[in-house]
Amino acid sequence: MPDRRFSVAPMMDCTDRFARYFLRLLSRRALLYTEMVPAAAIVHGKSEQFLPFHDSEHPVAVQFGGSEPRELARCAREAERYGYDEVNLNVGCPSDRVQAGRFGACLMAEPDRVADCVAAMRDAGALPVTVKTRIGIDHQDSYEALTGFVARVAEAGCRSFTIHARKAWLQGLSPKQNREIPPLDYPRVYRLKRDFPDLEIVINGGIDSLEACKAHLEQVDGVMLGRAAYHSPYLLAEVDRRVFGEEQPVPGRHEVLRQYLPFVEQQLAAGIALPAMSRHLLGLFQGVPGARRFRRYISEHAHRPGAGPEVLEQAAALVPEHHERMAG
Repeated sequence: MPDRRFSVAPMMDCTDRFARYFLRLLSRRALLYTEMVPAAAIVHGKSEQFLPFHDSEHPVAVQFGGSEPRELARCAREAERYGYDEVNLNVGCPSDRVQAGRFGACLMAEPDRVADCVAAMRDAGALPVTVKTRIGIDHQDSYEALTGFVARVAEAGCRSFTIHARKAWLQGLSPKQNREIPPLDYPRVYRLKRDFPDLEIVINGGIDSLEACKAHLEQVDGVMLGRAAYHSPYLLAEVDRRVFGEEQPVPGRHEVLRQYLPFVEQQLAAGIALPAMSRHLLGLFQGVPGARRFRRYISEHAHRPGAGPEVLEQAAALVPEHHERMAG
C-alpha cells in the first residue's frame, strides 16, 4: 500500500515519465502520479503508449479517466500488469473534452456510477483503487452532497480519497480558471476526515510550501501538491526529511541535474528529442540567482538539431553552485 502522506498530483502535459524520473531524483518517498490516461486509449490497445515507466519511479500511481466499469476494469488489469502501485480514478477534471466523454468532475453527479466503476476496478486485480475528486460541482456543492458521494463510493471499496478543496464549475470556466477562481475550502476537507475517520483523506489545491503541508497533515492523512511541485520542484528535496522523518542528505540542485544526465543520454539514444526532457527542468533553480539565465539557455538551445546533455550542463554552468541554495 503506497504511503500517501505526500504526493505529486497528476497533471496533464506535466507529469509524464520524463518528469517523474526527474522528480524521483529529488524525493525517494513522494508518491508520483501519471498524467490522466483516458480509459478509451487502453481499450483501443494503446497501453504501450501510455503505461510504461522506469522502475526508479516507484512508488508510482496511474490515474485513469473513464466512466464505464468494464473499460476501467481492463485499465486496472493493465496497470497491475505494468507494475503500478495504485490505480486512481479521476472524478475532478472539469475540461469540456473530459465532460464530453462523460467522466471527470461531472461524475460527482453520479455517485452510483462511480461506485460501480470502483467496484469493477477492485474486482479486476489486487491494486488499491483510489479516487481524486472535488468538494462539489456547480450548484451541487453542499457538504451533504459531498458526504453522500464519499459514503456511496466508500461502500464500493474505496478507502482513500484525494479531495481538491475547490468545487468545479462545469460551464463558464476553463480548467486553469477552475484551479484558481472557485474559493478554497480546506475546513470542509478537514470536516470530512473527522466524519469519516476510517477513510484516508488526502488534501489537494493551492498548497505551495512544506510549511503548509505540515499544517494540513495535522488535520488529514496526506497532502498532494500540483503546480507548486512542478514549477518549483526543488521543494521536493526536503520532503523525505520534513514529511517522512528520514535523515538523508539533501541533494543539491546541480547534483540532481548531473544525476539526470545519464537518463537523458539513454532517451536521446532511443530517439527522444531533448525538449521532451529538458522542459521539466526549467524550475529547478527557481528562486536562485541565475535561474532566468538557466531557463533562457535551455529554451533557446534545447530544440536545435543535435542538442544533447551538453545543453543542460552549459545552462547549469550559468548558475554558480555556491548560489544554488540562495533565495532569489
